[in-house]
Amino acid sequence: MANKKSHNKAISFFEKYLTVWVIICMVIGISVGKFFPSIPNFLNKFEYADISIPIAILIWIMIYPMMMKVDFQSIKDVRKNQQGLIISTGTSWLIKPFLMFGLASLFFHYIFIAFISPELATQYVAGAVLLGAAPCTAMVFIWSKLTKGDPAHTLVQVAINDLIILVAFVPIVSFLLGMGNIFVPWNTLFLSIFLFIVIPLAAGVITRIISVKKKGRQYFEEVFVSKFDNITTIGLLLTLIIIFSFQGDTILSNPFHVALIAVPLILQNVITFAFAYIGCKIFKQPHNIAAPAALIGASDFFELSVAVAIALFGPTSPVVLVCTVGVLTEVPIMLILVNIINKTKSWFEEKKYEKV
Repeated sequence: MANKKSHNKAISFFEKYLTVWVIICMVIGISVGKFFPSIPNFLNKFEYADISIPIAILIWIMIYPMMMKVDFQSIKDVRKNQQGLIISTGTSWLIKPFLMFGLASLFFHYIFIAFISPELATQYVAGAVLLGAAPCTAMVFIWSKLTKGDPAHTLVQVAINDLIILVAFVPIVSFLLGMGNIFVPWNTLFLSIFLFIVIPLAAGVITRIISVKKKGRQYFEEVFVSKFDNITTIGLLLTLIIIFSFQGDTILSNPFHVALIAVPLILQNVITFAFAYIGCKIFKQPHNIAAPAALIGASDFFELSVAVAIALFGPTSPVVLVCTVGVLTEVPIMLILVNIINKTKSWFEEKKYEKV
């Protein structure tokens, strides 16, 4: 009964309708930027090393609760379900970033050439690169629960991805941006990783250790962490209001661009999902492994992409707009993919792994 209850509450009201809240934030943010321009101008004064302090604080609020869920002790279980981990990791790091770059370049530079200038296309590709360069490490817990995925596999994969981000994100982003003729200093990228991954990750790990030591693992996982669920969403929504207040003029002058940007982003989600899901079927993985493997491979760490885009290009940049559109599209697309997974469970052979 407990598992069933947990499953039914796997996605909160806020999370289920995140796309609606993003649209509302878009309207509020654009309205603020248009009718109260003094507000974004005032917030823009609070910067350090070209990083917006208000946005940085909100991003920490957004990412910190996610990092508390990561249990690096679970990595010792990496030997279990190795094929599923290899498929998911390979999809996330060897296919996804390069597929995103290819799709974005194809659509923005060629297919949509009549609607997007070459200069703007280059900026849009950069945003897509940041969006696709790292797999999600937060919402995937929800997607996995909705498909009754193996929680141990999900936890191990998220822990592995968080470690890989520390060493692979910067060279991958630098390489792909260079391919698009955008060159950014590595020290700026490393600073972004330190600010928006290392600091909240360290804080999350320390909080987890202290809480588990004082109250126990069950209290931490079932009570303590859940207290921060809505805080994460509120932090994201407030961040988006600020971003859209800066992006208002760009969106109002090119509203059609939001729809154009969404096309390659959605295709990337769907193609990477299909690759990992079909790969798991070919290698005869059980459904509860195939589900989180495919969903982790398909999803984007849009919180990190927004943070890095702002640090590198500023909150008014078209690069940030692309990352923000990623927030708008990912939730409904992932819910559709969850539905597909649940309806195709019969495709997979039942296979139980022994608990260690």
